[in-house]
Amino acid sequence: MKKKRVSFLMILDVMCIVMAYALALYLRFDGKIESRYLYTLVDNIAVIIVIKLLIFYAFNLYRSLWKYASVDEMIEVVGASVIANLLVMIYMSYSKADLPRSIYVMVPLIDMALIGGSRFTYRIFKRVGFGALNGESDEKRVLIVGAGEAGAMVIKELRNHKTLNSRPVAIVDDNPSKKRQHINGVPVLGNRKDIKKICEKKNIDEIIISIPSANRKDLKDIVNQCKKTKCKTKIVPGYYELIDGKVNVTKIRDVEIEDLLGREEVKLNMEKICHYIEGKKVLITGGGGSIGSELCRQVVRFNPKELIILDIYENNAYDIQNELLREYRNLNLKVIIASVRDRQRLEEIFSKEDIDVVFHAAAHKHVPLMEENPKEAIKNNVFGTWNLVKVVDQYQVDKFVLISTDKAVNPTNVMGATKRVAEMIIQTANRNSNTEYVAVRFGNVLGSNGSVIPLFKHQIKAGGPVTVTHPEVIRYFMTIPEACQLVLQAGGMAKGGEIFILDMGEPVKIIDLAKDLIRLSGFEPGKDIAIEITGLRPGEKLYEELLLNKEESVTTDHQKIYIEKPLFYDYRKMKHNLCRLKETIDYADEHMIKEVLAEIVPTYKPYNGGGKIKDNTVVEISNLSETAMTAETTRIN
Repeated sequence: MKKKRVSFLMILDVMCIVMAYALALYLRFDGKIESRYLYTLVDNIAVIIVIKLLIFYAFNLYRSLWKYASVDEMIEVVGASVIANLLVMIYMSYSKADLPRSIYVMVPLIDMALIGGSRFTYRIFKRVGFGALNGESDEKRVLIVGAGEAGAMVIKELRNHKTLNSRPVAIVDDNPSKKRQHINGVPVLGNRKDIKKICEKKNIDEIIISIPSANRKDLKDIVNQCKKTKCKTKIVPGYYELIDGKVNVTKIRDVEIEDLLGREEVKLNMEKICHYIEGKKVLITGGGGSIGSELCRQVVRFNPKELIILDIYENNAYDIQNELLREYRNLNLKVIIASVRDRQRLEEIFSKEDIDVVFHAAAHKHVPLMEENPKEAIKNNVFGTWNLVKVVDQYQVDKFVLISTDKAVNPTNVMGATKRVAEMIIQTANRNSNTEYVAVRFGNVLGSNGSVIPLFKHQIKAGGPVTVTHPEVIRYFMTIPEACQLVLQAGGMAKGGEIFILDMGEPVKIIDLAKDLIRLSGFEPGKDIAIEITGLRPGEKLYEELLLNKEESVTTDHQKIYIEKPLFYDYRKMKHNLCRLKETIDYADEHMIKEVLAEIVPTYKPYNGGGKIKDNTVVEISNLSETAMTAETTRIN
């Protein structure tokens, strides 16, 4: 097939070459061509053809896919024509062939018109001829948002890739001077406020937002306009995502819920972060999880001496290991499979590694699961943190950063209560250690393992219903990269004992998130995809809080980070409480466990499935044998 195409193009070019000289002579002599010039042309035409075909071949005119012909291919035609005709002129001069000089000016121009025109004719027929003849009417009609360079490239890409079965029909742009103009033959019909009207009038099936330079606020507004239509919405990523700066069909993605946050990019104080990470040994617990793995990606940007990933789940750790080594070939990376519950294993690791900074992201975080398994939540979130705190102090680590959650504020579930205890532990330890212990508290992160967004996407893909626990449930959301960048920034500000609170922006109704995702997938909520209210789960709140004492919080020099003034706890009392908690999970039932948690965290209001906690819980715990209490104290120490 390829040989046939090359042969066809060569035969076509031979005809064009002969026609170019004949036409040039005809125009030069107004149709009355002198016979001696015709004889000269006939005598030399074979050599002229060979010279030109060789130059055309050298300029790739027989290797380009002309159904994708564009300006680049036209430049090749122009270059080939000029060089070929220069060589022909040299040959004719050397052989003393007699042709008027004006012919050598006219022929290159005619060559460009005939040879270039023959190539582009195929595209014209493909665009306006063959489709109409074949009665093609199943193409997706596409509206492009943005009449800039990216929009023009998207139009070209859609036309070049017929397998996408998409036809650009109209453009919208906020620049009034572009209205009624055409970009690559596609008309600009209005601005972002006209999106719904244009979609209805032009029967649009799909919208592609092609403004890589758009800020988050503008992008959110544009997406909100698109949500008013029934069209599936896609987007060209921002310039920070386009590594090579080029737009093509592989880069166009679905609009993600992150695009609706309307939040500006996080600005980091690089100097503060570099100060405590560059050239240091950094250990990240839970390094294979959603937050932990992103922390790994962010930390390596600041040139640590060594990055140590600690995780109990080998598959996640293996995945992030491969990713980092692929991206950073010279990275000094170590992966350790271990549990923060295992104090002896932690001591073994820290005794071998001279670790400078610890980010503690390992935790059980699923609220309903932890409500059903409180013992495991306490073992991991409380005693895992305690083990690390003690080992970090023993081996004189410079900085310890705990990843906490808004669910630790006035908790109504076991998970939140255990994270609050973890915060109390680091604030207590900070007064008795040279290590700087701090916590960073934030809300939900979009797209993390087990979060609501992946669940909604799966439910939409399955045809629904999308399940929401309560129509009034609201949550704070932040992207994983944004959260991790602010964690690093907070670590640089830490002096010890603080709980840093990240600005999560405005809270979002979960039911609105569900509706947005359904609309962005090209469906209508309640009609194409049902939304089902399932009821609040055990321990779940209608809303989350980020601060314990709003009056006591202070600002920092970063506009998105606040500090809750440190609350210090008595070290002996903390150890005593941990001993009681350890006894409880070893000897008592779930009701007793929650009661003890409620005593340690006074703001905790435990959920007990409608049942009442036994009034004698504390008595039962305190009546444990003195020998058992002594044993537990030894184990806690």
